[in-house]
Amino acid sequence: MTTIDLNSDLGEGFGAWSSGDDRAMLDVVSSANIACGAHAGDPVIMLDTCRAAAERGVAVGAHVAYRDLAGFGRRPVHVSPDELYADVVHQLGALIAAARVAGTTVSYVKPHGALYNTACVDPVLAEAVTRAAADVDQTLAVLALPGSELLLRAERHGLRAVAESFADRAYEPDGSLVSRSTPGSVLHDPADVAARVLRMVTDGVVTAVDGTEIAVRADSVCVHGDSPDAVAMAQAIRASLTEHGVTISPFVG
Repeated sequence: MTTIDLNSDLGEGFGAWSSGDDRAMLDVVSSANIACGAHAGDPVIMLDTCRAAAERGVAVGAHVAYRDLAGFGRRPVHVSPDELYADVVHQLGALIAAARVAGTTVSYVKPHGALYNTACVDPVLAEAVTRAAADVDQTLAVLALPGSELLLRAERHGLRAVAESFADRAYEPDGSLVSRSTPGSVLHDPADVAARVLRMVTDGVVTAVDGTEIAVRADSVCVHGDSPDAVAMAQAIRASLTEHGVTISPFVG
């Protein structure tokens, strides 16, 4: 029987500002990448989201990022490896404490936005992120693109490396994600995305932007939670997978 994890970026509000319907997404996904206060999230939101995840048995991951609230963590930030290491340690510590109070644990790390994109290809940044994770908790997993520097460095530090694919992001022929600045980089039709994810999970392929078929390997599929149609898309994906005999379950447990 095929089993897959569905993950989503949650807890991405700040103060009076909210983003997405976290509780509805938590009813669908099996893992929650919770913002740790750098690109979004604050102490109240972090604790509330951890509690909501714990109530539903959803695994909690730290969605660490460059410290860039104004840019939602989607702008490259030039920091030294030591600064990035310390910032990841700080973010992990905050979410681990919130999770503990909420009655759950942080089981993995997934960088957000610009940090994800840069650390997937830059071995120095990948080293800073994964070394921080290993020094904080050797049992943490790292979630990122297959074959990325993040997963290679995670393995070198003895951390579990977990490959993910993206339900609603367009792919380049080399398996990388199409830049968000490019039209068509984010997909919005729930039915089309659900069919696409089913092929990813059952056949291990996805159609790239040039029409070629490329191989994808994933233990988890990311469904972004901040778009207007995020909940409908997540529900369509889960319904399609379940209908075809795929079990939805956290990759950690």
